[in-house]
Amino acid sequence: MTENQPKPGLIPWPPLIYIAAIAISIALGLLYPLPWIGDLLGDILFAAGWVALFAVAALWFTAIRTMIRAKTTLNPNAVPDHLVTTGPFGVTRNPMYLANTLLLIGVAFVSGIVWFLPLAFIAAYATQKVAIEGEEKVLTAKFGKKYRDYAKRVRRWI
Repeated sequence: MTENQPKPGLIPWPPLIYIAAIAISIALGLLYPLPWIGDLLGDILFAAGWVALFAVAALWFTAIRTMIRAKTTLNPNAVPDHLVTTGPFGVTRNPMYLANTLLLIGVAFVSGIVWFLPLAFIAAYATQKVAIEGEEKVLTAKFGKKYRDYAKRVRRWI
C-alpha cells in the first residue's frame, strides 16, 4: 500500500465492541431487568435462540476455514492478501461480524435478557462505522474493480 491509500486501524474494534455489548447487556439485565415475552412464545424463542447460536458456530467455522484456505489473514487490522468471495463470503461480505451479531440475538432468546437485542443492533452499527467502512476502503484500494463488483453482488450484512 502506498502513502495515499487507506490503512487498517490499529485497534481490533469488532471483538471489543461485541465484548462490551455482552458485558453491558448482562449488567443492565441484572440492574434493570426488562419484561420478556417468553411466557407467550417461550419455547419458540428458546428454540430460535439455539438455532441462531448454531448458525453462529457454522458462520465462524466456515468463514475461518474459507479464509485459511484462501491463505489470507484472519486479523481484521491487517491488509488481506486475497479477496475472499466464496463460502459464506458469497452470501454476506461480513460473515464473522454477522455471526457476532447473531450471537447476541441468540443469547437474548435463550437467556431471556432483553438488553441483548438492542445492544446487538447497536454493536452491529458501531462495527459498521468503526471497522467495516474502513475495511471496505482498504479492500477497494487493494482490489479495485474486483472488490467493487463483489460489493455490488453481495450485501454487506444479509
